Amino acid sequence: MKKLIFSTAILLALSLSFTSCRDTKKTEEAQDAVEQAAEAVGDAAEEAAADVEEAAKEVVEKAADAVEETAKEATEAAGEAVDKAAEAAKDKIKETSGH
Repeated sequence: MKKLIFSTAILLALSLSFTSCRDTKKTEEAQDAVEQAAEAVGDAAEEAAADVEEAAKEVVEKAADAVEETAKEATEAAGEAVDKAAEAAKDKIKETSGH
């Protein structure tokens, strides 16, 4: 009876030691996979942030260009309106003075 219990205990100990070795390797592989995934996510986040920053800069530049162009057009239109008003005033003066 002692031999049976002793043999069972030894077999149990051996089977647990082999099982624990396999689990350790799988655990390490899983940890490595998680670390690689975390690094990949971090890299992707950094790239996305850089892309967003670049896109924001482009939007600001385009908006500044649009404002500048609109200001130029408004200035030109105002100048033309002043010129037309001056011509109309001259015409009215000529008309009233009889020339």
